[in-house]
Amino acid sequence: MCVSLDLAEFSGTVLYGGRRRHPRYGPIEVLGYQNTATNRATGPNAMLLHLPARRLDQRHFVPVGPHAGVLTSMLDAVRPLPVNDGIDWMGEPDEVEVFEHDVYTVVLAADPTLITDALSRVPRHKRPRVDPALLAFYREAFPGHAFAFCCFDNARAERAKPLLIWYEPVDPERIVLPALDCHTGAVPDLDAWVSPDHWLLFGSDDADPEWGEPVEYAPDLDPELGAFLPDRVMGVAYRGTALPNGDFAIGHADLLRGELARVTRLVPQPRRPGR
Repeated sequence: MCVSLDLAEFSGTVLYGGRRRHPRYGPIEVLGYQNTATNRATGPNAMLLHLPARRLDQRHFVPVGPHAGVLTSMLDAVRPLPVNDGIDWMGEPDEVEVFEHDVYTVVLAADPTLITDALSRVPRHKRPRVDPALLAFYREAFPGHAFAFCCFDNARAERAKPLLIWYEPVDPERIVLPALDCHTGAVPDLDAWVSPDHWLLFGSDDADPEWGEPVEYAPDLDPELGAFLPDRVMGVAYRGTALPNGDFAIGHADLLRGELARVTRLVPQPRRPGR
């Protein structure tokens, strides 16, 4: 589940959020994202991700190379995942970068309304149509975020390599995973209830040594890639249950206590124009 610029279907979404003490970059947050995308539009399409990052550029996108199964390794560590079906939900980089990442051409912007002009830098066969109202919504709903527009042209379901992105989080007290839902290219309905098909995975270098489950990655895992990945994870599945449209979030302190029942949904509150 995510937001797309035109008709699409997304299934089997895996979201990972973790806190890592990187040997070079220090305390960081790492987001992992992977799904199966089916383009239902007559032309190219794009997946939109809003990222709670203070600063983001192409260097923050970690190439996984031949290790496309790193998120699958995390899933294997916690399967079978508990299914959450009973929670009472309460409701200075360049301005725009365009670069290739696996099957995607990524347009990365601090202001989503800049995407329109940047589309001329996207290959024509991946260049989607964009509703300006959608971009204006993102700017008002997620101030202080970075925005990744992942353009693709596959007409059939294709399992892309995972997106792995590191950054300094906007909110150090909680981990937020982007999960706002709308697959029509229109502005998301914030009053809607949606049925996620998500696996949520979490990690933290601040956790106790016996916290969570150990992850077994491929024995030839690149150490530079491994520096961004957790040694242990916890996870929960959300499938077939109607939830308010929005993102997933958990307090870091709750995560360290292993209280995944404290995962909540965040519904954005767009700012009114002029405020």
